[in-house]
Amino acid sequence: MNEKPAMVPPGPDERRDSLGNQAHDSSNAGQRDPSGAGSSARTGSRPSPLRVVGIGLALCAVIVLALGIVWSRQPPTFDVAALQATELAAIEGSRPVPGTAVVAAAIGVGETLLDKPGGFLFNDITPPGIYLDNMPNWEYGALKELRDSVRALRNDFSRSQTQSIENDHAKRADVKLAIDASSWMLPSAEDEYRQAMDSLRLFLRDLSTGRDRSARFYARADNLAAYLSVVEKRLGSLALRLSASVGDHELAAALIMNVGDPNAEMEPEIESMKIDGGGGATPWYLVDDIFYEARGYTWALLHMMRAVSIDFADILASKNADISIQQIIRDLEGASKTMASPIVLNGHGYGFLANHSLVMASYISRANAAVLDLRILMQQG
Repeated sequence: MNEKPAMVPPGPDERRDSLGNQAHDSSNAGQRDPSGAGSSARTGSRPSPLRVVGIGLALCAVIVLALGIVWSRQPPTFDVAALQATELAAIEGSRPVPGTAVVAAAIGVGETLLDKPGGFLFNDITPPGIYLDNMPNWEYGALKELRDSVRALRNDFSRSQTQSIENDHAKRADVKLAIDASSWMLPSAEDEYRQAMDSLRLFLRDLSTGRDRSARFYARADNLAAYLSVVEKRLGSLALRLSASVGDHELAAALIMNVGDPNAEMEPEIESMKIDGGGGATPWYLVDDIFYEARGYTWALLHMMRAVSIDFADILASKNADISIQQIIRDLEGASKTMASPIVLNGHGYGFLANHSLVMASYISRANAAVLDLRILMQQG
C-alpha cells in the first residue's frame, strides 16, 4: 500500500524566503496596477473624433445664428445735413450749393448698404447671408430708391432742358447701380456700387467747386415733379402689395392711386390687381419679404426727402409746400420705426394678432397722398 511521503515543515530560512518572495511579488503588482489604471484613465479622457466634430458644428451654428441676428437689424438713420457738411469739408474750395444735399444723401444710402454690419447681403452665397431673407429684401428696397434718385439726378436734376448734355459722373453712377444685385463675382455688385459712390463724389466735387461746367443741379419745380411722379408709383405699388397680405379686395382697391386718371401709368402688379378684382392673399412665406422691401424703400426715401427739403427750400417756400414735404417726412419716419416684434405678424382686421403689413401700408398710403399733393403744387404755375 503506497503511502504519501510525509510533508516536512519548512525551516525558518525557507519561510523567510517564501515570505520575501510574496512581498516582492505584491510590491511589483502594486507598482504595475497604478500604472495600468493611469493609462486606462488617460485613454478614457480623450474625446472621440465624433464628439469633436459635434462640438465644432454646435459652435458654428451658434456663431452663424448670432451673426444672423446682428446682421438683420435695420441700420439707424443718419443726419443728411451733417453728412453734407462732412462730405463738403473733405473737398477743398467747396460750398453748399443746391444739389449737394441730394448727392450727399445718395452717397450716405449707398455706403450704408455696403458698410453696415455684414455688408451687402443680397448676393451672398455663404452662411449666414445665404440663409437670411429679411435684410436682403430690405437692401433691395433701399437699392430701388437709390437707383430712382440717381437716375433722376442724371436725367432731370443735372440737366436744364432736353437738349442739354448729361454729366459723365452722373451717367457712370447710374450705369454702375444698374447691375444685377445678385451678381457676386466678375464683377460683383459691391464693386460696382462702390464705383458708383466714387462717381457721385466726383460729381459732388465738381458741383460744389464749379470746376466742371457740366456738373449742375437745377432745383426747379418741374424737375422735382418728375422725380415725385416716380416716387408715387413706387409707394402706390408697395401699399397695394402690403394690403394684399389679408386678401381684402376692397381694401386693395382703395389703396390704388390714380385709378380714375386715364393718363396715369401703373406698375404691372397694380394693373393686374385692378383687372382681376384685387387678387388673392399674399402667400404667408412672402409677407415678410414684401414688408422688409417696403421698410428699405421708405428708409432710403426718408433721407432723400430730407435732402429735397434742403436743396429745394426756396421752391417749396414759394409754392407754400413746406407742410406737404414735412408731412411726407413724418409718415416716412413712422414707416421706419424700430419694430418691437421679432417676427412680422399677419393678423386679419381686428383679430387677436396685429398685422404689420397693414400698419406699414397705412403709413405709405399717407405719404403717397402727401407726395401727390406736393407734385400737384410743383406742376401748378
